[in-house]
Amino acid sequence: MTSPQSLLFVFGLGYSALQLSGQLRPAGWQVAGTVRTAAKAADLRARGIEAAVWTGEGPVDVPAGAHWLITLPPGRQGCPAALAAASQADGARSITYLSTTGVYGDLQGGWAFEWSPVAPSSPRAAARVLAETQWQAASDGRARLVRLPGIYGPGRSSFDRLRDGTAQRIIKPGQVFSRVHVDDIASGLAALVQRPDASGVFHLCDDLSAPPQDVTAFAAELLGMAPPPDISFEDAHLSEMAASFYAECKRVANARAKAALGWRPAYPTYREGLRAILAAETAATS
Repeated sequence: MTSPQSLLFVFGLGYSALQLSGQLRPAGWQVAGTVRTAAKAADLRARGIEAAVWTGEGPVDVPAGAHWLITLPPGRQGCPAALAAASQADGARSITYLSTTGVYGDLQGGWAFEWSPVAPSSPRAAARVLAETQWQAASDGRARLVRLPGIYGPGRSSFDRLRDGTAQRIIKPGQVFSRVHVDDIASGLAALVQRPDASGVFHLCDDLSAPPQDVTAFAAELLGMAPPPDISFEDAHLSEMAASFYAECKRVANARAKAALGWRPAYPTYREGLRAILAAETAATS
């Protein structure tokens, strides 16, 4: 029988959490959590994951002694899981909340460290700060805040945008983004849940902040395609949400996760990550 110390309960069994599940379950961990639809729950149960439908409202029954992982986006009132389950937080073995490096706002290309002050410049980022505060209050400061940059991986990479014709090479001088492969999120979270006494802020990201147009060009090269033409930021006609990402420019440091968790990204730059995605795609079709 699985002990609570090796039970992970996830509020929001999505892309990153399922990658983590794939790393933990072969090591004897049990994974359970919430999804929003009955179809998704049935699919995950068939794969050995105890998924329950929860729409984000009403109570949630969480097994005592489990490790908690929260991946849900916040609403205007903060994190729905914090609002629903804060009273049970004392029974958690550990609590890890997935947040975003957007809480730092625009650093004009400067570095975001774990101790950098938060300065959210959008309502979405402000909601993240509120959610972080809620989890710290519910856990008496025990919650680990994992702030993530842009996430990519199989099915969510520049390859997909190039193939469907939606990729753009938007040029904004000096603009860089940090990013992280989903496998590196999973390995970092796996290290974190096995250190329940670790606390504070952690960044899981790769070692190279880079201009987004460079990533698109490299992916096109790997596919043997011509890259999309350059287009200036001013002429790109981006949606309000897409433009908001370009309003912030920062580099994200990952030294604390390396030192405290012994974690290292398997894909230290987008180049290794994209090569691995394409190799896996090729192997799956050969």
